[in-house]
Amino acid sequence: MDTGRKQAIILMGPPGSGKDTQAELLARELKLEEIKTSHIIEQKFAAAEPNDAVMNEEKRKYKSGELLDQKLVEEWTLEAIASAAAGRGLIANGWPRRVEEAQTEVEVLEKYYGKNIKVVTIALSEEESVKRNSKRRVCRANGHPILDPDITVCPEDGSPLITRADDIPETIRKRYQVYLSETALIIDFLTQKGYNVITIDGEQSIEDVHREILNKLW
Repeated sequence: MDTGRKQAIILMGPPGSGKDTQAELLARELKLEEIKTSHIIEQKFAAAEPNDAVMNEEKRKYKSGELLDQKLVEEWTLEAIASAAAGRGLIANGWPRRVEEAQTEVEVLEKYYGKNIKVVTIALSEEESVKRNSKRRVCRANGHPILDPDITVCPEDGSPLITRADDIPETIRKRYQVYLSETALIIDFLTQKGYNVITIDGEQSIEDVHREILNKLW
């Protein structure tokens, strides 16, 4: 791969499919900037005023597993795309999440990267999604996923580990169904636009998933 050329990777998959881990590995190895929707959202929530009614409603949706306001998340995401495009390539982790978002966001990506955009989707069953997410912990500072139950602090930044509010079985199943009913439709949209969507078996080990992504990307 020519890492000196600007390029973008869209990484998709249901909850628990390992998007965070794989996005981090790819960003580090391929020198890309990771744009993670959940991280952007959490940063916006943290900076919001306590009495901001709009943001409080969005927080409620987020905790219950509902999709947030499309226009708001799109605005935040487009800001992040423009910022990343000023420097290096990027990896889109967790977006677009609806066809309507894809229509705008992919158009903006093409503005900066042309057709030098790859699309990867990681497949995972609903039961495996629930199993993985119910055990998942992330670091408080940056949301790094931690799978080892013996680790007590994040090895990346030293911050405490927490369980996300939306990582309970009922909410995980709801998020999985939302993915199937709404987000997965983006695959058809991208295929119709001429993109070759690469599907990866997400029930393999982290190392094998990463190896398969790299082998199929180029």
